[in-house]
Parts: sequence; structure tokens; C-alpha cells
Amino acid sequence: MSDQLRRIAVIGGSRIPFCRSNTVYFEKTNMDLLAAALQGLVDRFDLHGVKIDEVSAGAVTTHSRDWNLAREALQSTTLSPLTPGITMQQACATSLQGALLLGAKIASGQIDCAIAAGTDTTSDFPVTYGPKFSRRVAKLGKARSMQQRIAAFKGFSPAELKPVVPGNAEARTQLSMGQHCDRMAREWNISREDQDRLAMQSHHNAAKAWDEGFFDEIVQPWGGVSRDNNIRPESSMEKLGSLRTVFSTGGKPTMTAGNSTPLTDGAAAVLLASEDWARERDLPVQAFITAGRTAAVDYVHDEGLLMAPTVAVAEMLQRANLALQDFDHYEIHEAFAAQVLCTLKAWESEAYCRDRLGLDQALGSIDRDKMNIKGGSVAIGHPFAATGARILGTLSELLVQDGAGRGLISVCTAGGMGVCAIVERPAED
Repeated sequence: MSDQLRRIAVIGGSRIPFCRSNTVYFEKTNMDLLAAALQGLVDRFDLHGVKIDEVSAGAVTTHSRDWNLAREALQSTTLSPLTPGITMQQACATSLQGALLLGAKIASGQIDCAIAAGTDTTSDFPVTYGPKFSRRVAKLGKARSMQQRIAAFKGFSPAELKPVVPGNAEARTQLSMGQHCDRMAREWNISREDQDRLAMQSHHNAAKAWDEGFFDEIVQPWGGVSRDNNIRPESSMEKLGSLRTVFSTGGKPTMTAGNSTPLTDGAAAVLLASEDWARERDLPVQAFITAGRTAAVDYVHDEGLLMAPTVAVAEMLQRANLALQDFDHYEIHEAFAAQVLCTLKAWESEAYCRDRLGLDQALGSIDRDKMNIKGGSVAIGHPFAATGARILGTLSELLVQDGAGRGLISVCTAGGMGVCAIVERPAED
């Protein structure tokens, strides 16, 4: 343990292309995707045979076979087999939270290097049976005689074999995330036009970033694809406006598949370290994680499910003694265009900031030209647990490109939670 806190260095990120579910990665598993992203990081930073102190990774949609996902995936790479793996999950913030937890260990001197990663595929989703048939199988496993085996299936009905597929509804409300966001959009008076405009800009920014070569170092070709396949450079207000609405919970619906994130398969990873470890390996530091915060809202009793980042960011800014405007870049996860717009509107609201956040005044507006300038989740895609690492890797690369600066990351999650972080690159570095 160190007597003084050390800086948490972000060495850089790597990911595989993000692809719409049931397309390119249709036959790939979470293990396949995660191992590929980790290997991309190994290749980028020459970590072959290197023992990393800890690898934290997870997925949201998993099979029972994924119980030791992080450890098993890293053993499919050329990292040292002595590297330990920790499997964790905090919905869409999994890999960002992993980076914050690992970063705290680096800061305190418990470890010197780490990898935070995430993966998800909804192409390879788990299919199970209902509890009645599952109990029959359990009884069959305990049976010691033919009579007991036959008794296990007494009263059996073929209907018990109907598969149970994962749902996307919140367990406490039985509403999907999209339905919750539809309620938020109506509460905050977010228009269809504004949502479509944000979605269009996300696609245009992502397409431009690819064309300019920004992602060339970050994204490693894999599985027969070299670019994210959801990005639509030709996206326009006319095309987005022609899509039918979805997720309606009453009133006039405004959300569509075009201004929401698509179901996506993919994985991403980020290498973190102490400055000494990076120096010993001659690895330049891209940026530093300087703050982080997690918050939750009472969405069961009518707070907006995806509004927790408003709370997390406000608390983090107070602790860091910074204003919302003190950033060169804002990386706000676009679960839905409406969610981003609700968040921005809440920060601009004196009443919300006073009554909910306990502030004397509104946090204020941000410069939209600094937000998600290399594209966001609506365009790039959102493999749930991978998004935090994707954003952290992108922001760190952006700060290198700028030479210096400060960026804010904000990620909303299922379960009414939000995780945020501050990433900085000082001018002298």
C-alpha cells in the first residue's frame, strides 16, 4: 500500500467493431467477444506474456456457463495465465464501474496495472425453461430408481417445454427501459424532432470519425468485420421522421428505433496503470481518471429510470469543485436520444437542481458541439457492459488528439442507476 495516492493512468483502449445483433456475430459468444477485445489490447500495447494484476470484466446477458467469464476469457489471450480475472456487473455501467474500482486500487498502491472490460451479445441469449419443468429436471437428477425417475414426470404437460427467453422489463415495474424513457420524455416535454436531430448528429459524427481514421488504433478488426455496422452516414431528419413510434405508455409517443440504441453485440477493454508501471514498460499515458461517482434514483416511485446520472454528475462536480461547463468534452451515453435530452434539460432546470439535487442554482447548459463528437451509442451501438470501456477509450484518445483537456463521462443504467467519471490530460503530459 502506498502512503500517498497515486494518479490513475489510462494507457488506452481497444475494442472490436460493434455490430447489430443477429448479424456478423450471430454465432459468437460473450467469451469469444471478450477474448477478442482483450487480445486487441494485448496486441496494441505489447502485453504478450505479461501478468496483469487484475482484469475486471462482465456482461449483462449471460448464460450459466459464463459464471467465470473474465478469467476464462483472459485465458484465451496471450496474457500471462497467472493473471487473475474478476467477473462483475452493474448493467450498462459495468466496465466504467470496473475502471473506477480498479483505479482506486491503483491509486492506493494495492495493484500497479489492470484491465477494465465488458462484453455483451443479444444474438446468443440464454434460453431456459419455466420453474415447473426445471424442478422436474432437479428431481430427475436426485432419482435413484426407475420408479423415482418416472415419478419426476408425473403430470407432465408439453406446455412446460415452452422456452423462457430473457425479458428487458424492470423487475420492479414490469416496464421496459424504453417505456420508462417514454414517460421521461413526456415529463420533460422532449420533442420527436429534437430526438431525431440528436440521433442524426450521432450518426454523422461517428461516420466522420471513421472516415478521418480516428478509430483505426482503437478498433481491431475481428470476425470478418473492421467497422461498426450500425452507423448510417446518410441519416437525415426526413428518414428518421418516417419511422413509426415505439415504447408508447400513453399520450403522444415520440421515440422510435431510429432515436434509440439498437441491440448490439461487441466488447471493449481499457488498460489502466500507475505512472511508474507505464514508465517501466515505455508506455505513454493518454490521460488520468481523476474522479468518479455512482448514484441511484427511486424509479419505482416515479423518478425517471434513467435520471440517475443527473444526480451522480452533480455530486461528483461538487466534490471536484468544478462547474458543468469546465469540460472540453462530454461523453454522455445515448441509451435513447430522449434520455440524453432529459438529462441536459434537468441540469438546466433551477427547480430540479434545487428540489432534487439540493443545489442553489441550475448546473446550466453545456456546449452541444463538445458532446459525443465521435458519435454516441445511438450510432455506434450499445453492447450493454462494453459501453463504459468504449467511452473511456474514446475519450482518452480524444484528449491525446487535443494535447490536453478535461472530459466528463456519464452513463445511465438499468435499475435506476448512473455512473460518471472525470478524465483529464494535463498540458505538461
